[in-house]
Amino acid sequence: MDELITDFVAETTESLSVLDQELVRFEQSPNDSEILGNIFRMMHTIKGTCGFLGLPRLEKVAHAGEDVLGKFRDGTLQPAPESVTLILRCIDQIRSIVDNLASAGTEGDGDDSAIIGELRTLADGPAEPSEEPAAPSVDGGPVLSDEGFPVAADLLAEVALAVAPVQAPKPKQQQQLRAVQTSAADAPIVVRNEPEKSEAKPDSKVDAPKDRAGSQTIRVNVEVLENLMTLVSEMVLTRNQLLQLTRLSEDSVFKEPIQRLSRTTTELQEGVMKTRMQPIGNAWSKLPRIVRDLANELGKKINIDMHGEDTELDRQVLELIQDPLTHMVRNSADHGLETPDERLAGGKHETGTIRLSAFHEGGHIIIEIADDGRGLNTERIRAKIVERGMATSEEAAAMDESQVNQFIMKPGFSTAEKVTKVSGRGVGMDVVRSNIEKIGGTIEFRSAFGLGSTFTIKIPLTLAIISSLVVQCGGERFALPQIAVNEVVRISERSEHRIESLKGLPVLRLRDSLLPLINLRQILKLDGESTGWSPGCNTFEGYVVICRNGSQVLGIIVDSIADAEEIVVKPLSAILGTMRYFSGNTILGDGRVILILDLNDLASDIAQEPVQPSAAREPAEDIRKSGESALLFHTQAEGMKAVPLSRVHRIESFDMATVEVVQGNRVVQYRDQLLPLMSLDGEEGIRREGRQTVLVFGSDGAAVGLAIETIVDIVYDELAIRKPSRSAGVRGSGIVAGRAVDIIEPEYFLAQIAEDVCTAELEVAA
Repeated sequence: MDELITDFVAETTESLSVLDQELVRFEQSPNDSEILGNIFRMMHTIKGTCGFLGLPRLEKVAHAGEDVLGKFRDGTLQPAPESVTLILRCIDQIRSIVDNLASAGTEGDGDDSAIIGELRTLADGPAEPSEEPAAPSVDGGPVLSDEGFPVAADLLAEVALAVAPVQAPKPKQQQQLRAVQTSAADAPIVVRNEPEKSEAKPDSKVDAPKDRAGSQTIRVNVEVLENLMTLVSEMVLTRNQLLQLTRLSEDSVFKEPIQRLSRTTTELQEGVMKTRMQPIGNAWSKLPRIVRDLANELGKKINIDMHGEDTELDRQVLELIQDPLTHMVRNSADHGLETPDERLAGGKHETGTIRLSAFHEGGHIIIEIADDGRGLNTERIRAKIVERGMATSEEAAAMDESQVNQFIMKPGFSTAEKVTKVSGRGVGMDVVRSNIEKIGGTIEFRSAFGLGSTFTIKIPLTLAIISSLVVQCGGERFALPQIAVNEVVRISERSEHRIESLKGLPVLRLRDSLLPLINLRQILKLDGESTGWSPGCNTFEGYVVICRNGSQVLGIIVDSIADAEEIVVKPLSAILGTMRYFSGNTILGDGRVILILDLNDLASDIAQEPVQPSAAREPAEDIRKSGESALLFHTQAEGMKAVPLSRVHRIESFDMATVEVVQGNRVVQYRDQLLPLMSLDGEEGIRREGRQTVLVFGSDGAAVGLAIETIVDIVYDELAIRKPSRSAGVRGSGIVAGRAVDIIEPEYFLAQIAEDVCTAELEVAA
């Protein structure tokens, strides 16, 4: 019986979440019989199952709610906001009882008479008095003993429906029945052959089990999945160590089996990761109900629009972002959107819109929360900054708009004129930011006064295994999550880039802007054979890793770049828990334990003394508002080419002697996979000997290499199409950084590979 109750709790919890969403939809479309039918069936399933499981308190509440829904369905009661609110309260009461059932194993001794009384009053008020039922109700039926067996909730509901009370026919219905009986008695008798009977029945009988079998799922305890993920993580570490051994010995007899083991481990890792993946819609499910209640409380008209609900991410990440998402939606409803009168006076529609969207981008999840409300009033925020003593009036006046707006993320900061039950205490946005940063994510926003605001959250797909860039500084190695890395700049006496000193702080002049730098050796107090960079040093040779932390772009000075590899994230031990600048540790393939750098902590040191050379920053700021990073390069054909840097996973240089031909395509062995090589110039664009630079594009586990000649530069500009193109793989032509370029479409090359794979599978199947 315990197992049956556990299944009931799990299924009912899911049904209640769906009921919240469906009721909000029903309130907006009260004439939609399909929505109402779904709501009624789910409530009936809950009530019917309670009767069989011996849960009288839960059954009574659900029965009262079902009666009201039945009146809606019969048309004897018209839905109104007040009645929908009452049904939502009924669902909340059911949820409370189910939660108690899950935690304590019993329904508890709560008093439900008030909510049941309101529901019965609503159901009985406008309706005609019903006649006595012809059959006993399920409510008075026997209760199952503890000796039960697992039965699906929907089947129990069907049985309950089958023994539901039968209403006696009314006088008018009796007349209709007599007429049917009379006509049936006079009608000729038609005898059908048996084969016709057997042909008609199987169709309706066979379909239902087929649908049910097609959607079969099993419930697995979370602890089992967590343990499985831990074992896979250990396998990844062992795989990395074995690969490191094969690199040291070129002629090892174990090289080929280890490569096969590596591929199998990768596939196993991806398979286990999929078991942890859940659609982000699970985190969004309660938001329509929250927005609906807030709109009623605040006297506003709000519509919530959600896109990308099927976008999947790790269960652990999903749980950690639920509260930040809820707070941000509440914040948009309270602070962002205006009242209907204010919107009409401003020339807007009286109904405000909160838009949520989610999508994959380069191994990360991008979540946007946007509203078409009043936007941020920069001058008002500036005044609050001075009023609260966070900056002097001169310092506040010198800040640009983006710097001023960043203060809404500070603890205790609020522009609300009065404190309400919803918000206004200045507690929230700083917590949202810290929670997002704890999982390795970033949050940034843009706003236009009078038009609305958009918050953009970038988070990793998973926290267990991440891609990282391993750097070396002062004889030690550290890992940087690749989610934060934009590019790497080589610093030497011969390079065009130099590290300069501004007020004693290191800065890098990069494409008409000055970037603040973090001297990792100095911050971590590292020693080593090389002296590293210091003010006035013109002989330093090393690298600057350009990173983005939210809206802030900064550089980290390191001695060298070691490698890029997938790492298993391990939490810091309690002894190191109080140390700054580190978010975890990992084990490399050679067995070395290294620390993972926390970019948020590193960036916070810079934020205390921002570099603001306005003359150097203004041009870059204007471009950055509407542009993106683009990689400029040449192929064998004339003319410059450009591709969004975010679509380039890696830039590699291959020895063309290692290129092989598989199924008519030129491929190279790359990271234990076959990487197809393509070119904008056909076969002529791929060299036969020597080395060739290749841009690696990837999406959803697929990868393709684009062979090019030389890389020209990385620029920040708007990739606008001025002239469409019919050439394969080229979106069109435009002007980037003052140069005419052809803008490349990476999706074209990935689609070509997918088409080849499908063709090969069809040929094998044939």
